[in-house]
Amino acid sequence: MVDFQQSYDRWYIAHVRKRKGEAARRLVDALGHAEKLFVENVWFPAFEELNDLHPEYEVSDFKDGTRFIDFAYIKNGIRLAIEIDGFKSHAADLNRWQFSDSRMRQNHLILDGWSILRFSYDDMKDKPMTCIQLLRQFMGSRRLLPDYGDGNSNRLLEREVLRLALHLGRPIKPIDIQTSLQIGRRKTESVLSRLQAGGYLSPLGDGPRNCLYELNRQQLRHML
Repeated sequence: MVDFQQSYDRWYIAHVRKRKGEAARRLVDALGHAEKLFVENVWFPAFEELNDLHPEYEVSDFKDGTRFIDFAYIKNGIRLAIEIDGFKSHAADLNRWQFSDSRMRQNHLILDGWSILRFSYDDMKDKPMTCIQLLRQFMGSRRLLPDYGDGNSNRLLEREVLRLALHLGRPIKPIDIQTSLQIGRRKTESVLSRLQAGGYLSPLGDGPRNCLYELNRQQLRHML
């Protein structure tokens, strides 16, 4: 059996070391009792590992700023935002404008290609199996269980690249895909090659690394 505390400590230390200054401090402050309860009672029992789970994950805000997701799971083009609602609702501390703004931020997160799951403190504490089953169902619906890797998964990744290109509103670069979808250079080149062959993207430069790719919007109805 995999030891939770050892896995958690390694995971936590690794993420703290990746961050500097304010980002590191924010991570330390953000991982409170409710957040650790999610990792211990829900995520770890569901999957027995913490790979690709990012705590206090920074994303671009729809108002050209930044916001932070409690946890982000990023793998093979799938982006899952997980928000933890503590014993006292965050909404109780917000005024009407802030409440509306928080809901609009969540809407824009979805438009940017994120899926969102929310878990309450009471459910994580008293009904962890319900939360575990929900997570597993999500992963199964996105084909992220061990059979991930067939043609359907490739198509899913292609859709995420096209959504990213649509969101950027400009020719897309390979580095955009690698950074946003957390995939390597070879997989990026492979998905770009397939999208070119399908007529969804057109190259605008020379060489696979320096090339820009323009979205063919007329083809989108066949994919998205």
